[in-house]
Amino acid sequence: MKSNPAAMPVIVANGLVRNFGTIEAVKGISFAIASGEIFGFVGPNGAGKSTTINILCTLLRPTAGQVMVNGCDVQRDSNAVRRSIGLVFQDTTLDSYLTAEQNLLFHGWAYGVPSATLSRRMRELLELVELWDRRKEKISHYSGGMKRRLEIARGLLHTPRVLFLDEPTLGLDPQTRRHIWNYVRELREREGLTIFMTTHYLDEAEICDRIAIIDHGKLVTLDTPDRLKDALGGDVVTLETEDAPGAAAIVRERYGFDPVITAGQVQFRVPNGERFLPEFVRSFDQPLRAISVRRPTLEDVFISQTGHAIRPAADGVQDAWRARWKR
Repeated sequence: MKSNPAAMPVIVANGLVRNFGTIEAVKGISFAIASGEIFGFVGPNGAGKSTTINILCTLLRPTAGQVMVNGCDVQRDSNAVRRSIGLVFQDTTLDSYLTAEQNLLFHGWAYGVPSATLSRRMRELLELVELWDRRKEKISHYSGGMKRRLEIARGLLHTPRVLFLDEPTLGLDPQTRRHIWNYVRELREREGLTIFMTTHYLDEAEICDRIAIIDHGKLVTLDTPDRLKDALGGDVVTLETEDAPGAAAIVRERYGFDPVITAGQVQFRVPNGERFLPEFVRSFDQPLRAISVRRPTLEDVFISQTGHAIRPAADGVQDAWRARWKR
């Protein structure tokens, strides 16, 4: 089930702002998400992703702007919004002293799922995430990947229209991450869900129909992964020398390209990398430690749009507002 661009948007944000005292966590962002779409909110830790998703899920009130989810205002109709969404948090919220089955039962009762529907739905979802045979085990015996799969099943138990996934594969190994995204794709097909996910893993954002890049609270760009990569216009050449600034200056002045220095390496884009590279290597003045050419990736898109690589951890400002929020 693909998204229908002509359909009424399921999620609409207009001029969304969220401040924590003097700290601007989200700075006037706007977007709309169609029914059945897998929408990726991509950015480094501390960029404003979790703040935005918490506003969409009614867990935080916006400082300014309007947000509609399933036709309901997140501030005026928060209860209606909550009944129509499922949410998987960054950190596990399962009760570790209960079994998987008990965790789902408690969630179903809290949402008022009828008993007959609840039993069928539990089996259906546990089989989907391959945990039916482990349903009687306590959560304390589960691996990180098993817990995440159970949380996804729990988030779907009351048949929501929108599933929010906040960094759902954070801390998981690459193989488990792939399994999680296989489940997500199947869920979209089987359940007809709209899925809003945040991530700072750019490779897994490839599964999204569209992605929005957010950095320092601002929405930098929004489009399909393919169109964002195509817009870069060329192959990516990466070279490593003893003098990265000097090499970048040569690339800029002699060849007319606009290089970026990332992690000590010089990167720039050329129309036809395979033809460009041999002559470049022969004529380049500095000794080259390494050089490569490849097709653009979403990481290249992020660097092009923000001027830096994706940050592996939250910066001091974002740490401050998170600490304040927890207090």
